[in-house]
Amino acid sequence: MDERTEPWPAVVVGAGQAGLAASYHLGRLGIEHVVLDADEGPGGAWRHRWDSLTMHDVHGVADLPDDHAPAPDPAGRANQVVPARFAAYEARHGLPVVRPVRVERVEDAGGGLLRVTAAPADGRVREWTTRTLVNATGTWTRPFVPHYPGLERFAGLQVHTHDYPGAEAFRGLRTVVVGAGASAVQLLGEVALVTDTLWVTRRPPVWRTDDFTPEAGREAVALVEDRVRRGLPPASVVSVTGLVLREQERAAQALGAYADGRPVFSSVEPHGVRFADGSVEPVDAILWATGFRPAIGHLAPLRLRSAAGGVQLDRHGTTAVADPRVQLVGYGPSASTIGAQKAGRFAALGVRRALRGEAGGPASADPAGAAVTGAAAR
Repeated sequence: MDERTEPWPAVVVGAGQAGLAASYHLGRLGIEHVVLDADEGPGGAWRHRWDSLTMHDVHGVADLPDDHAPAPDPAGRANQVVPARFAAYEARHGLPVVRPVRVERVEDAGGGLLRVTAAPADGRVREWTTRTLVNATGTWTRPFVPHYPGLERFAGLQVHTHDYPGAEAFRGLRTVVVGAGASAVQLLGEVALVTDTLWVTRRPPVWRTDDFTPEAGREAVALVEDRVRRGLPPASVVSVTGLVLREQERAAQALGAYADGRPVFSSVEPHGVRFADGSVEPVDAILWATGFRPAIGHLAPLRLRSAAGGVQLDRHGTTAVADPRVQLVGYGPSASTIGAQKAGRFAALGVRRALRGEAGGPASADPAGAAVTGAAAR
């Protein structure tokens, strides 16, 4: 697939949940494409989750389109179960995934085309020319750690969720857990069982007291969708759904792990953290459960960001308003596994509109952009 000389109708970047869903729907529409994935094997970000995360612990993995996989063993490790499921899905549907390919840059190539450039392999630069792009790179490769004065002088252990090694690494180390999201709640539930913990958040955590109904889920997704339609940086779905404690976190709750949360510290000392009132709490470790940012730096040459700081998407929630040749999945409302399948379908339809010249903008500048083949690449 690296040797193809004519432009691809579509290139998908990323083979996580959203990328696989997009590839499936592109194939169903008869749009020839290739999927470029940076990992050595299937599974997307799930390949890199910590070993102690079981399928019982995850907040749910939605089905892929036309997915008939059996229910996983709840005791199975998520970083094994989900990659195996994705691998079977890729094989069953013959999805055209090429790996490992780490895309470094996407730029306008003129004539209505985009140029996708990957990191060199075997001493040669790899490029793909395409009429449209589906970006499905998610957020996992961009962990976010906020900066606080003195952070570089901290003498203890610092770990982000991205690199969480399991609770045993914190045994006996007084640990401050930073963050107000689902990951902070989950990791606190593990670490509090082996050591003394302190929970700090930039904003007070919002606990959900009612049932999380499908209607409530749709309302939450709609709020996130509204942000990306206005070109604002996306928010996580959980930031608007609220937090809940699961059964496996009740032991930590009984120890008071969630009861004594404090506003986040103002600075970091070599052996502790200092708060705005001047008090210092001694800590041996900082666990940053502070989330991730969209991994879209390779799209910078396309200048997709709005003045508000995010990528503005159309009413379908996947097409970049600044360049309708580009679809974003796993961004904003589709960053959850539940939203990924719907986004994959909408992205495939957006690709078809762009190829037919229906989307306007750069994609319709080249009449040849209407090329759609009768079968997906295999």
